Amino acid sequence: MNKMEVPEEINQQRRSFFGTATMTVAAAQLGMISLANAQTGKTKPGALAKSGRGAHTSFASLKQINAGLLNVGYAEDGPADGPPVMLLHGWPYDIYSFVDVAPMLASKGYRVIVPYLRGYGTTTFLSADTMRNAQQSAVALDIIALMDALKIQTATVAGFDWGARTTDVMATLWPERCKAIVSVSGYLISSPAGNQVPLPPEPAFLFWYQYYFATPVGKAGYAKYLDQFNKFIWHQASPKWNFDDATYDRTAAAFHNPDHVDIVMHDYRWRLGLADGERKYDDLEKRLAALPPITVPTITMEGDANGAIHAPSAAYRNKFSGKYEFRLITGGVGHNMPQEAPHAFAQAIVDVDHF
Repeated sequence: MNKMEVPEEINQQRRSFFGTATMTVAAAQLGMISLANAQTGKTKPGALAKSGRGAHTSFASLKQINAGLLNVGYAEDGPADGPPVMLLHGWPYDIYSFVDVAPMLASKGYRVIVPYLRGYGTTTFLSADTMRNAQQSAVALDIIALMDALKIQTATVAGFDWGARTTDVMATLWPERCKAIVSVSGYLISSPAGNQVPLPPEPAFLFWYQYYFATPVGKAGYAKYLDQFNKFIWHQASPKWNFDDATYDRTAAAFHNPDHVDIVMHDYRWRLGLADGERKYDDLEKRLAALPPITVPTITMEGDANGAIHAPSAAYRNKFSGKYEFRLITGGVGHNMPQEAPHAFAQAIVDVDHF
């Protein structure tokens, strides 16, 4: 989950301990590959056909490809010449957050790509010598490298949690690669320096896992109780989502990636300034630390029962200078927006694509 850069504006509505949590963003690496021309496929605006939550349990196809520093595992659906859409998950989630979204978009003619982020599922590092780095610019570069490998020049990019932050970073650093974005919980770019501002007691309490991860016993505890830990976070972040064991188990398999624990620890420690990044990303991180506005067309979204601490939409409105819309999704929707409200999430992608 993602801690905001503006803690004084955080929504501090009292929540029970079991109804709250938040995450951070992951990172990626660029593969400088020659690009094909942008896709010329067209889709028509309009309402998507309704499809029930949980209607799908598998993807049309699962693939692997070398991209930048990684061999990336990803799901793909839709026509190969359709307008590309990249769907990005967060922690502790995986590609199955989009298992109902992908076929909806494919039915509208989109080419849908859903990658496992570094440290998840079947995505692995090509070299044992590569630092298991989860800083925000590194993860975003992973997605740029994947687009290069797939010969995708521009795409509509959408995500939540780490995936939303990665989406924001891509739109900030490489706006020419993003036709439009959908970002759950708004503007999630931050910096280690900015995260040094002390939080009041209640928000600090709700970020308990970040401080737990800062310790050796926290890393050992996460590794030992991995499945229990992440299911606990699911309940905190989405207190009204009554997911079943089969739904959780499909995703939990992705946490048994050999690099998962190291990636999660580095993410949260780096954000708090407790772990170093890599010097090759310093210039990118310096640009991000200035919290520049996002210029591409954007829809931001929030669930009315999001148990993760999040800023009110007004707090980040001025961070989006292009065509923009905010949507509040009601009905007990929590942090895992695409899996809890797949129709609303997919509709936002179709709509922002036609802004």
